[in-house]
Amino acid sequence: MLYQDEDGVWIAEVPSLPGCRSDGDTRDEALSSIREAIAHMIEFMRERGEPVPTDPGTAEVAEIEADAA
Repeated sequence: MLYQDEDGVWIAEVPSLPGCRSDGDTRDEALSSIREAIAHMIEFMRERGEPVPTDPGTAEVAEIEADAA
């Protein structure tokens, strides 16, 4: 999930990895940061012997423009 908060900060969250969240001043910065957070979260889970969730598909970021009317 990728969205901009009320202060204009971009927030990236990974629903399949609870607690895996990152942010950035730009959309690209948030996406780069969440990739790093995902890698660290998976490494941490493996070190603890926890199962790593697997998603059956892939996710993409889609931009939707709100209707101005």
